[in-house]
Amino acid sequence: MTDNTYIYILIMALVTFLIRALPLTLIRQEIKSPFVKSFLYYVPYVTLSAMTVPAIFTATGNIYSAAGGFVTALVLAFFRRSLLTVASGACVMVFIIELIL
Repeated sequence: MTDNTYIYILIMALVTFLIRALPLTLIRQEIKSPFVKSFLYYVPYVTLSAMTVPAIFTATGNIYSAAGGFVTALVLAFFRRSLLTVASGACVMVFIIELIL
């Protein structure tokens, strides 16, 4: 490895540390703004969705089977089925669509 690679890794580690450490040191009192509280409440859900949804549509060889599994998962989740039922239902739907196509 060249010397530049170590510098890049050090800079990335520093930036990651600062992103995590600065909020802990700068915000010492309770957050009272309802807007900021609601924003911070939904950040994990948005981040997870932003990472998961594109992966769903590229996980299979066919966009139609991926969309079918996604819609099936959404419908089962809407009706408050368990996580195992939602995942299994989506997998079965993808399998059926892949067999048809």
